[in-house]
Amino acid sequence: MSRILSLPVQTQSGSHDVEWLGRLIEATTPEEVSTLIEILLEAQYGCTRAQVFWLNPRGRTDRLPDDPAIVSLSKAALAALDGKLASADGQKLAVSLLLQEQVVLVISVTADTSARAILTNLDTFLQLAVRQLGHALKLAKLYASHSQLEHSENLQRALFAISDLAGSNLDMPDMLREIHRIVGGLMYAENFFIVRYYPERETLRFLYYADINDDDQPDTMHEMRLDDRRNTLTWYLLTRGAPLMGSNEQLLEQIEYGPLRISGPDSEDWLGVPMLHSGVVHGALVVQSYGNHKLYTRDDLSLLEFVGSHILTSLERKESKDELERRVRQRTEELDQVNRGLRQEVRERLRAERLQEALFKVAQLATADIDEKSFYERVHDVVGGLLDARNFFIALLSDDHANLEFPYYIDAGEHRRHTRPVGRGLSEYVMRRGQAWSGTSEDIIALSQTGEVVPRHIGQPSASWLGVPLKVDDDVIGLVVVQTYDEDARYSASDQELLSFVALQIANSIYRRRSAAALHQANLRLEHRVEERTRELRAEIARREQMQQQLHHQVMHDPLTGLPNRGCLRERLDSILNRIQHERNRRCALLYLDIDRFKVINDSLGHLAGDEFLKAIAMRLLTHVREPDMVARLSGDEFAILLEDIEVTATATAIADRVLQAVAIPLRIAGKELEPSVSVGIACGDATYLDADELIRDADLALYQAKQMGRKRFVVFDEALAKDMVDVLAMESELRKALRQNEFEPYFQPICRLNDGKVMGYEALIRWNHPQRGLLRPHDFVKIAQDSGLIEAIDWRLFEQSCRLLVQIAPQDPFITFNVSALHLRHVDFDIRVLKMLERAGLDPSRLITEVTEGALLDNPESVRATLERLRSAGVGAALDDFGTGYSSLSYLHSLPLRMLKIDRAFVQELDKPGSSNSTTVVAAILALAHALNIQVIAEGIETQAQRNALLSMGCEMGQGYLLGHPLPLQHWVGPQTTE
Repeated sequence: MSRILSLPVQTQSGSHDVEWLGRLIEATTPEEVSTLIEILLEAQYGCTRAQVFWLNPRGRTDRLPDDPAIVSLSKAALAALDGKLASADGQKLAVSLLLQEQVVLVISVTADTSARAILTNLDTFLQLAVRQLGHALKLAKLYASHSQLEHSENLQRALFAISDLAGSNLDMPDMLREIHRIVGGLMYAENFFIVRYYPERETLRFLYYADINDDDQPDTMHEMRLDDRRNTLTWYLLTRGAPLMGSNEQLLEQIEYGPLRISGPDSEDWLGVPMLHSGVVHGALVVQSYGNHKLYTRDDLSLLEFVGSHILTSLERKESKDELERRVRQRTEELDQVNRGLRQEVRERLRAERLQEALFKVAQLATADIDEKSFYERVHDVVGGLLDARNFFIALLSDDHANLEFPYYIDAGEHRRHTRPVGRGLSEYVMRRGQAWSGTSEDIIALSQTGEVVPRHIGQPSASWLGVPLKVDDDVIGLVVVQTYDEDARYSASDQELLSFVALQIANSIYRRRSAAALHQANLRLEHRVEERTRELRAEIARREQMQQQLHHQVMHDPLTGLPNRGCLRERLDSILNRIQHERNRRCALLYLDIDRFKVINDSLGHLAGDEFLKAIAMRLLTHVREPDMVARLSGDEFAILLEDIEVTATATAIADRVLQAVAIPLRIAGKELEPSVSVGIACGDATYLDADELIRDADLALYQAKQMGRKRFVVFDEALAKDMVDVLAMESELRKALRQNEFEPYFQPICRLNDGKVMGYEALIRWNHPQRGLLRPHDFVKIAQDSGLIEAIDWRLFEQSCRLLVQIAPQDPFITFNVSALHLRHVDFDIRVLKMLERAGLDPSRLITEVTEGALLDNPESVRATLERLRSAGVGAALDDFGTGYSSLSYLHSLPLRMLKIDRAFVQELDKPGSSNSTTVVAAILALAHALNIQVIAEGIETQAQRNALLSMGCEMGQGYLLGHPLPLQHWVGPQTTE
């Protein structure tokens, strides 16, 4: 550009004109052409100053006037028809050169210069330069479009590559390295890391970390708590959900000068963007540079944000794929293990089948009409099909027991028959003991060393030997032997058992063949044994049939009351409903009964008395049922009455009314006179019911409604009850959603000092900000939360939020109390969870009071006492709530580690009524007892000034109630706080 500015231009034809034209031809950018035009005008016409501007450029935008007067003058020139009219302002002249490109020439002239002469004498050089300027502007647009297109194609290829990575077979580390490479192709990303955030667990994990200067790189294999990275740039990215870019000073301004903890070496420039899904932060991408003058722009930020959403999608798909593959592998391993078990079972069954078949063949051989040689050969074949019997022999004692005969002997493939005198060999050892024996060569040597056996080795000694005596009527007549020379082979116990059975059959057959008379006698004995065995089998069959009948009765009946159980009831009910499908005018009824307060009876009198109570109730129910109707016991204290055939619902209600009256007759159990009662739910079955479970479900719903209405009554199921249950299910679903979306909010009711009204603490109470129904109090949803098992999770949410709010908004002295149910106290680690929660919230344990009721103490007093002791040792206090309404309140005061007790509102609300001397006496006694035990007292339910004055006069220190304050958010009581 400086070379062009220094070019002298003359109007006369000469070398300067040629040189200027040459420069004009070489000029390719709008700036170079504009500069040549300005030089031409200043040299040609003597203009003081000439400038070319484009007001609305589509390419570069650095040729815009700064002077508002020139901008106005230029707009006037553009507004002139075809650019032929000039716009003059004093010594400045503006003329439009290229209307389409909105290019304006502004000339500063001297006072004696004729502006019109300048406009009318624009020569060929200027016209040529204007056309060259138009070409240069179009070329600049083309270059800009090509650059933008090339950038878009690179970005599109990168996005396709990122998307393809999720479906690739790459491991997660290889996939992350590939993502790094792709991002590095779009911007400077030599130092790059990916962090994954899990909001539900409040944890994060550095999935990938590449940094040329950081020697202390984070662990990429495990998750860490988000709080562990508090006040770092990564923490701000994940918690604020907004990008950060710049140097450390600029980053500090972006986080509004909050505390900033630098992790790792300082970078020259840092760019981080959160990865969002549905507006929720699930991770972040970060690039940074160290002293290489690589600075990131807003375009880099936008690009990284755009790419980050696609990377998050790929990561989620990859994580889902990896999790699915892990589950598939786990399931495959489980199935493989099951398959191995099945294969083993199949092998066992096949072996059992082969064993059974072999035994059958041996049994057939015992009575087969074949010669002795064939008999021995077939026996050998059968035994050889079950175990290794390549070396097999049968030895028999002679009649005088002096010799041992070998009628069948095969060893190493050689057959031979021989006889030898009885000695002290292994065969004689087995016959002498009369028991089977199996052993290895080492065992044989051990026997010989004790003198039990004198070996008679002929050739190679056997590696494993198995012999079984042949017995007839307990007399040993010989033995059968198998042996192997394979060092790796051993005979097992099952082989010994099999050969023992075969030996019995062989002995019987041999004895029959030795003597016809003996065989005849043996047959008689065998027939006798068969008959005896037959009788035993028949008796066994009869016993088994009886046992099956008893087992079926036990399976289908309750062992305590003898009544049919749930399975029997379902079977009977299915049969009746199936009959109703064919006789559609027929109806049945199911009465579902539950004994009221049976747990109190069971816990108070013991399980034996509870069993007697249940049997008595069962007998009363049986007396009010006719044949073929059924009384069944479904579970602990639940019974059912099935009426097989009714005409109208009134029949079922009449029977239910009689049952209520019959059960209510006083009953004496374990020396105590009890007045039992039941609640009854009735469901009438017709053709709309397809199976027993539907009818039992509706009867159970009606029973639930009866208990809700106060017990000792019956309720008939109708569509309204069904709708209520649907509403309950909907409420359960909404409660789960409320937990996920954090719709619960703690409200705080102040606990005040009565003499001056100073707030000493707060009781935390739960409220539900329902998105449709508005603010809900506990009585609107607590019962459903308890039944659905969500109450504990809701309570812990209340505990955690209350403690955090108290630390944030009221960091000084007030204490906080919240109610702890029996469910929480049943967990042995309750105190540990409380202390960890206090540590996370940063609340001093001495500022927390846990309120327990006497009902919670009844569950397991010793365990509760131990839990409260551990909490007290850590500084957490305990308060006994609703004091005075339980069974044994006074017994808890001296045994439990209590800091406070709360007088029940029932006593407080009587203090301002006429004739309230009893309540006054009780409250005074409670205060005196508490002061004697050094326990602070809080009076609940103070609603009038008279009640407050009465409590003050009796020495009560603190109280709470609507007179002192309604439950409200903590900000209402404390007001806004500022923290450094």
